[in-house]
Amino acid sequence: MKNKYILLFLFGFFGIHASAQTLAQAKILYEKGQYEQAKPVFKKFVKSQPNNGNYNLWYGVCCLNTGEAEEAIKYLETAVKRRVTSGQLYLAQAYNAVYRFEDAVGTYEDYIAELTKRRRSTAEAEKLLEKSKTNLRLLKGVEEVCFIDSFVVDKKDFLEAYKISPESGKLFMYDTYFENSNSKGGTVYETELGNKIYYSELQKDSTLNILSRNKMMNEWGKGNMLPGSINESMNASYPYVLADGITIYYAADGPASMGGYDIFVTRYNTNTDTYLTPENVGMPFNSPYNDYMYVIDEFNNLGWFASDRYQPEGKVCVYVFIPASSKQVYNYESMDKNKLIKLAQLHSIRDTWTNESLVADARKRLQETMQEKTEIKKRHEFEFVIDDRNIYHYAADFRSPQAKAQFRNYLQLKESYNQQQNKLENIRIQYSRANQNERNKMAPAILDLEKRVLQLANEVDRTAIQVRKLEKQTIK
Repeated sequence: MKNKYILLFLFGFFGIHASAQTLAQAKILYEKGQYEQAKPVFKKFVKSQPNNGNYNLWYGVCCLNTGEAEEAIKYLETAVKRRVTSGQLYLAQAYNAVYRFEDAVGTYEDYIAELTKRRRSTAEAEKLLEKSKTNLRLLKGVEEVCFIDSFVVDKKDFLEAYKISPESGKLFMYDTYFENSNSKGGTVYETELGNKIYYSELQKDSTLNILSRNKMMNEWGKGNMLPGSINESMNASYPYVLADGITIYYAADGPASMGGYDIFVTRYNTNTDTYLTPENVGMPFNSPYNDYMYVIDEFNNLGWFASDRYQPEGKVCVYVFIPASSKQVYNYESMDKNKLIKLAQLHSIRDTWTNESLVADARKRLQETMQEKTEIKKRHEFEFVIDDRNIYHYAADFRSPQAKAQFRNYLQLKESYNQQQNKLENIRIQYSRANQNERNKMAPAILDLEKRVLQLANEVDRTAIQVRKLEKQTIK
């Protein structure tokens, strides 16, 4: 029986990762949404028959769904010329992905006209059309912002890249802050005084909503949903509140979003005990991809936000910018459109440098902040969260001998986990560059290592919980 499960597991692995060899296999993968595996076959066929409308469509859709929207356009344009069904839909999506919003709008309108002629529903297409029209309006108001740096990091650890001052509060992942909670969530923002938190939490309808809690006499109160329209989107998460206590930035993926998560801002109205209608902060902060966790460090006059635009799976780019005292936008009518699109896309942060001395000063502030954070970490042996009131940095901080002994086990397990995880990432990189024969040889080793890494991760989590449980029994 055990061998049977291993064979099934291996079959599943190769079913997912092996590339198609024939057109029929490629079409099956295409229908399943496995575009990366189907793409090489379609590329071969479209190269041999460049005027075949279906081949152009299939290859173009694969490119579009694997991060190559620019490459997809010429093939999808050919598919449309050959009057292939649904060609206009995918071509409009490709135009939208590369910020050619006027072309996207025109193509969606043609597609809707075609659907109407064939007596087909136009509801979904009309939603996509409205989104592209919104994107076009946003492109006409791209904000002039100076970006001074960017960091590509693992998505699961992206908050570690935010080096904000203590005066601007603290940021946590939900699972770290509410370690023993039965719920799930996104991120947590704790105010400078540590007496209030804003956080996103999964609701019964499987959407994320933003809540807040107040601390009274060292006890956290019940979580309250933020009032107003903040939580009316499909998901609302990544909250951050300015020092004024009324301005909140957050991310949502509802109808007003360009695509995925967009960053919004609103303000609390004390007279009505609710928030004003949220505003999309626009470009270049938002894009047709996921953009979130907008933070203003008012003490250092630096801003931060994260985006997965142009990033591989599991990675995000954290951008650092100089917050503007008032919003200034580029002149859409007089500017070269390609230059404006590059600015909106954040194609190169150096393109946003109009004042070298301001950039130099801001980069110096950033360096000092990062150095300060690094020095604090160096002065500590480690950082281990016991609960929201206790964070340990030295072995001597432990009051429970049992917890201290278990913590040593935790450190050993964590070191083993990091070593195996790094080994796995290196092998995966080799796998992605290997040919099919080499991949077949490497697959069993990857599977074994994946199992070991997962096992170690679970052991690390279980040991950390045991350490906290033992220590809390002593410090109560």
